[in-house]
Amino acid sequence: MSKIVAIHQPNFFPWLGYFNKIARADVFVVLDNVQFAKTGGTWSNRVRILRDGRPAWATMPVERSYHGVRLVREMRMAAGPWRMQLLRSIHAAYRGAPHVATVFPFIERLMSTPADFVAEFNLKVVRALSARLGLNGCELVVGSTLAVEGVGTERLASIVLAVGGDTYLCGGGASGYQEDEKFATAGVRLQYQDFQHPVYPQLGSEVFMPGLSIMDVLMNSGFDGARQLIVGSSSESGTHQSSVVDRYYR
Repeated sequence: MSKIVAIHQPNFFPWLGYFNKIARADVFVVLDNVQFAKTGGTWSNRVRILRDGRPAWATMPVERSYHGVRLVREMRMAAGPWRMQLLRSIHAAYRGAPHVATVFPFIERLMSTPADFVAEFNLKVVRALSARLGLNGCELVVGSTLAVEGVGTERLASIVLAVGGDTYLCGGGASGYQEDEKFATAGVRLQYQDFQHPVYPQLGSEVFMPGLSIMDVLMNSGFDGARQLIVGSSSESGTHQSSVVDRYYR
């Protein structure tokens, strides 16, 4: 029997495709030992929600007063009342959503998760969300705990082997830069996620907006509905839209 491994950076309240990987993998490696972008935001500290029918950023501020480069696991969250401010923004965006009464208190508890570092916070939140959604069959492993070397595709293949895997679950946007032959050389099989983004009712939107935070899914569909969308949204052939969204979320 094959052992499927997915690899992803620790994202901030990620999108559906992220949790679909967790649902389909035996091991999910949280890649916290890669460089954090010096300027701008990344999916590690921001995500889109829907506000007044339009995508809007929900952002975790980070400390930027450092020299050189830092890995994702070394990035600190900024001090200040940003958590409460963000919660107010989320509640204002979804105050009329069907499941806000049950979902918002859960999001509120997650936002108060004790943590000082970006990766630490995100990993705790992803674990809690996965448990609440019933995605309990996947082992989450922190990348920095693995003695793995190399770069690019070689590094990914080495990570798969380091956790005892033989199959790499890659996203729909991987084909543009991934060197598939190196997986074959390492004895690792490829399995493409081919995630087709499901359409669900969204508060205040006439045209469906894909790729938003799991918070949008939960507010509109609830916990049971979100789980059904996560586990039932894979096929043999992905769509162009899913590939584009996945590429941005890597």
